[in-house]
Amino acid sequence: MKCMSCGAEFADDSLICPVCGQEIQIVPDYNPLDDVLTEQVKGAVSETLKININQEQLEKYRTENKRNTDRVQGSGRTYQKKVGNGQSVESQNVGTRNQMTEEELERERRLARKRRVQKKKMLAKKRRQRKMMIAGIVLAGVIALGAVGYMNSYTGRVNSGYKKLEAKEYTEAELKFEKAIKQKMKRSEAYAGLAKVYALQGELEKAEQVFLDAISEQPDNIDLYEAAIHFYMDTNQETKIMELLDKCNDSEVVKKLEKYVSNGPKFSLDEKEIYDEVQALELTSDGEAIYYTTDGTDPTVSSTKYKDPIKLEEGETEIRAISVNAEGVPSLVVTKVFTVEFPIEDAPSVTPSTGQYDDYQEIKILVPDGYVAFYTTDGSDPTTSETRIQYSGAFDMPEGSTILNVVLMNQKGRYSDVTKRNYELILSEE
Repeated sequence: MKCMSCGAEFADDSLICPVCGQEIQIVPDYNPLDDVLTEQVKGAVSETLKININQEQLEKYRTENKRNTDRVQGSGRTYQKKVGNGQSVESQNVGTRNQMTEEELERERRLARKRRVQKKKMLAKKRRQRKMMIAGIVLAGVIALGAVGYMNSYTGRVNSGYKKLEAKEYTEAELKFEKAIKQKMKRSEAYAGLAKVYALQGELEKAEQVFLDAISEQPDNIDLYEAAIHFYMDTNQETKIMELLDKCNDSEVVKKLEKYVSNGPKFSLDEKEIYDEVQALELTSDGEAIYYTTDGTDPTVSSTKYKDPIKLEEGETEIRAISVNAEGVPSLVVTKVFTVEFPIEDAPSVTPSTGQYDDYQEIKILVPDGYVAFYTTDGSDPTTSETRIQYSGAFDMPEGSTILNVVLMNQKGRYSDVTKRNYELILSEE
């Protein structure tokens, strides 16, 4: 290696010229990336150099080095010295490199090694900073590309759709969910989001149809069924859950959604039988509670809650009941009609009996408790005739021929058999 100042040759690991004492300029290998990143790293490198290099120590080192250099100049170097009357004499520098002590040489070597290590560290740190900056730029690019990819992914579109929902930007939300559905038709999140778009705008039927259409195309998609169930729960339409599951023909789907299945209550009496006395009807189920009605309306959780057996009085009683399971899902409505008919009295007792009479007679009808009696005197049917008369007490037998028909009716409108009497009243002349 040659000195750039005096041309003297020296070892590659030297940091000062052994002849002229000038610092050796170390030029790092050229890196084309330097030109590209110069502006970007200029500020960072400047700050780093300010932090890592103590300028005061460097200046002190250079001053000390200059003094050492003056001592090691060659013996041929001369200088002028003025003496006495102003004349000058040429004197030679008495210091030569060979006259330097071993201690001074060792100190110079240590200083040289120290400066070389410092410069190498500085250059290595600069290279690391540049690499980190390149990595940062690359990472930023990757992140940017990843962000674009995420926004166009199924998850990105679904999340974006829900953000639009929160902002009440329903049209944009609808578009996001529809695009997500096209990407992954078997995933349920986008369907749930699209249904919510319509539900929040009061279009529950349209929201429900989102699930019904999807399920009709994918009848074995358990996630879609479960999303529809949650939709019904969120919109207080729990009664539709069992309607949905009841129409499912896939036993595997029903089995996996078993916790939502609610079986209807069981009745202790057979509706086909006619009972001749008051009955106590018991309801049982494997659910959490049973609700019922007796007025012909469908029961809800606001209807009468079953606690004790239901008393069935005479006549027909319609019982509609549901069972609600632990998930709060009501069963389908179970409807049964029960009939209680008390034994009806025989045909009523009427006096006098059929016959001919020649003096006034009172006709009497025996009416049991809980009954009323109707009669006609023209032979018509006492159960339907417009001429029928309700019996209120004994009455006179009509003069002439009379066909009397009498019937009993209980409180439920059931009739007894008809009693018939034929009377002929001819009054005698005195």
